[in-house]
Amino acid sequence: MSLEKEIRNFIPMTETAYYILLSLNKPRHGYGIIQHVEKITEGRIRLGSGTVYGTLSKMQKNKIISIYADEDRKTIYEITDLGKILIREEINRIKELYNNGVEYGEDFYDSDN
Repeated sequence: MSLEKEIRNFIPMTETAYYILLSLNKPRHGYGIIQHVEKITEGRIRLGSGTVYGTLSKMQKNKIISIYADEDRKTIYEITDLGKILIREEINRIKELYNNGVEYGEDFYDSDN
């Protein structure tokens, strides 16, 4: 599959997928990902283990992540080169959304509300 097709298949990401990949800035196990996402979103997102492990399984199947280590009943995951490309693309997409919101969004606010 071409890289452009991979990008089209995975971008835009769900918020869950985005934060899971963002959490793999270093190798982590599933519970570590859950904790990291809760911390960086200041508790706004609390991922359930079923959601995390289901998403990790799909990401592994699609070669977005791989197993870094499997020790003491804890599988540790890491992001692959494809995963890094995808997270960078998603970050750039989100930056565009933000910048356009800043530039054009003020029209949706009025001083009375």
